[in-house]
Amino acid sequence: MKLGIVWRTGIALALVGVLASGLTGYYGFTESRALLQSAAEQRLLTATRVLARQLSVGLDNASRDVLMVAQHPGTLGLLQTWESQTPNSRGSTMAALFDTILHTHPEYFQMRLIAAADHGAERVRVDRSEEGLLRVFEEDLQEKGHYPYVMETLRLPAGAVYVSRASINHEMGAHAGRHSPSLQVATPVYDAQQQALGLIVVNIDLDRLFKQLAAGLPDTLSLYLSNSQGDFLIHPDPKQAFAFDRGQRALVQDAFPDTRKLIGDHVEDGPQQLVTLQATDTPEQALVAAFVRQPLVGLHNDEGFVIGLGQPLRSVLADADQLGRTSLRIVLAFSALAIVLAALLARRLSKPLHQLLRALREFGQGARDAPLPLPVTRHDEFGTLARAMAEMQTQIRGQFASLELKQQELDRLASHDTLTGLPNRRLFMDRLTQAMARARRSHNQLAVLFIDLDNFKDINDTLGHEAGDDVLNTMGQRMSALVREVDTVARIGGDEFIILLDGADNQAEITQIAQRMVDTLQRPVTYRGQQLACGASIGIGCFPQDGEDITSLIAAADQAMYVAKQSGRNQLRFASALADSSQVRSDP
Repeated sequence: MKLGIVWRTGIALALVGVLASGLTGYYGFTESRALLQSAAEQRLLTATRVLARQLSVGLDNASRDVLMVAQHPGTLGLLQTWESQTPNSRGSTMAALFDTILHTHPEYFQMRLIAAADHGAERVRVDRSEEGLLRVFEEDLQEKGHYPYVMETLRLPAGAVYVSRASINHEMGAHAGRHSPSLQVATPVYDAQQQALGLIVVNIDLDRLFKQLAAGLPDTLSLYLSNSQGDFLIHPDPKQAFAFDRGQRALVQDAFPDTRKLIGDHVEDGPQQLVTLQATDTPEQALVAAFVRQPLVGLHNDEGFVIGLGQPLRSVLADADQLGRTSLRIVLAFSALAIVLAALLARRLSKPLHQLLRALREFGQGARDAPLPLPVTRHDEFGTLARAMAEMQTQIRGQFASLELKQQELDRLASHDTLTGLPNRRLFMDRLTQAMARARRSHNQLAVLFIDLDNFKDINDTLGHEAGDDVLNTMGQRMSALVREVDTVARIGGDEFIILLDGADNQAEITQIAQRMVDTLQRPVTYRGQQLACGASIGIGCFPQDGEDITSLIAAADQAMYVAKQSGRNQLRFASALADSSQVRSDP
């Protein structure tokens, strides 16, 4: 008589009693391990608090530097007498002072005096470049009044210091600071009448600052820095840092869920801290991390920072290795026979169980086309369960195949016009949104062609809807044949079509495409032996000059189409040319 799984499990439980001596050693080891981990976590948290304090001190030093320069009598005098001094020689003393400060603080990559007048014109500027410190003379100075750090600083009272959000520096001509993670520390310069005449700005290189702060840390530690919303500013993986600058999000609360307690605008004032364990699929890669939220006390800034240090768990528990080896030898000495018996039993039970679990896991993850083999030939409970699972998999595969076909059809119906098969308004708006986002990031252009068919109502009323549908299908096919694969032709209702020309930078090229569209669409459509003359009027809107958002861009193209249609059939018109009524005409 074959023993069922219940009897076999009973025998296994009996053998477990033999391992009681081993449990004692294991309990002692785990308790010692927990004490070692707790002590290491406290050391890690202390190091993180020290690093957070050093960051606060670094920003305090920057605030004292800008306050010192702003309160210097020569700064106010230079702003008041700027116009009366000789160009390119004025501000030399201020530039020398900036040069000295930049020599003293290698984490500063730029220092400037900016006037409130002349749209925030730079008066004195010293940059850090690859060759060293460089004064930028007046012909290369820029207007900065439109930048938030200038506007926000000029609103502050005298003696107040502004600290910007950490970001990637995209200002033109920033030399070593271009495309570097940075933040601005600034303070206004007031005259005796309490009028802000300008501001002093220091740009701080975050990478260099944290290399200085973390110079004494062990190589096993990983440094993390995020803003108060959780966006990574510094991360061991450079792809995670400043992901929002690339239109993405990489958040500390996603990597370390416990840090949600430190993230957001409603965290209590004062430093807050925690220690968390980041578990991974591989225990050797588990990470112990300590995080501290450090607000910027006394500075005008709408966010603080969350600083963290991570250390591999195996490094934290290195001292427990010797204890573990000793405990293991003791357990092995008293449990050798029990281990052999347990291994034989586990080999007998684990093989079919692993087959079932693996097949269930793979099936749950979507591996339904080639299912793993199941122990269906067994005559015990495993065999019964395997046969039931195989039957269930067959049923589920059939149901999923049917659902996928239905879902694909629903997706197509939701995003395409049922008559012409072209994308509908919903899909077009989605593609236009993505295209405009790409154009903004790469500073490119795109064009939208708003097309309304001529004489379509007469055809539809005279010959019926079947003739109208045939005309719409033919016109849609002609439009699709004239554009590139990256472009989108959509029907948005009735006899109105709209086309997205992605990456169209040349107006002459757009005109050529639109003219070909006019010429092609005015060719007669053959319907039941009749030649139906239709044609189209086209309005063209270009991004960004005719509209910087979807609504305004489409409205500009629609208005241009309306003007073209009022001027006669088979015409095209640019939205930007409405003022001078320029157009290209092709008569049928």
